[in-house]
Amino acid sequence: MFHDAHNHLQFPELAPHLAAVVADLRAIGLARAAVNGSAEADWPDVAALARRYEFVVPSFGLHPWDAGNRSPRWLDKLRAALDAHPTAHIGEIGLDRWMLDSARPDDERLAGLRRAPLDEQAEIFRAQLALAAERNLAASIHCVDAHGALIDALETTSLPARGFLLHAYSGPAEMLPRLLKLGACFSFNGYFLAERKQRQRDTFLRVPLDRLLVETDAPAIPMPKKYRTHALPAPDDHLNHPANIAATYAALAELRGMPLEKLTAAVAENFSRLFT
Repeated sequence: MFHDAHNHLQFPELAPHLAAVVADLRAIGLARAAVNGSAEADWPDVAALARRYEFVVPSFGLHPWDAGNRSPRWLDKLRAALDAHPTAHIGEIGLDRWMLDSARPDDERLAGLRRAPLDEQAEIFRAQLALAAERNLAASIHCVDAHGALIDALETTSLPARGFLLHAYSGPAEMLPRLLKLGACFSFNGYFLAERKQRQRDTFLRVPLDRLLVETDAPAIPMPKKYRTHALPAPDDHLNHPANIAATYAALAELRGMPLEKLTAAVAENFSRLFT
């Protein structure tokens, strides 16, 4: 029984294929999936999926890419969404310096978005962390090229007692002890199986088994083709199919030199501790 610690089943790219995707997820034995809202506009879509599918664990959050377009009452709306869905958690939230320093001005993924400066992102991130701590909800955290700012925020803001998730963690391995002390869990993404991602693979060899989760981030960041077991129909075959969670587990078990059954059992326990 597989657990996907982080995906975006509500994204419109998956809507035309949703029935087939869900059938595939049932066929591979998916137990639960944390489905992360990233903007005020998609929180109702996440909620609708949670009502429709028993395997969905809903999360609502304001992603750093969407922080610059937030409404004046975004935090009140987040509280209301959590009040309406008692099983929900907080995510996807975080910090992203890449979109400020490295993304192309014409990157279509950022079209129409005001790119909030890092200090503005940090203010929004801290507010959501504090809310997660107040309600003891898991926080699913995105961080790209901003790990120094991330550790500063985590070490100076209240955190949920149950812990938090650094999804697709790509920061330095040397930061692991400080993050583990703060209560971090880390989810491995199949994207890290790409040849050029050796550093990330080495980092996940150092993550303790009791803090390890597995994710797809589907439909984003697809894993290398040679590892994929599922693909969406054209023209969306370049996206990540959520059922590739099983292939990601298999690859991670091989990477860590352990039986798949042992990894599956450990991740199930970690997922339950963090999200239920």
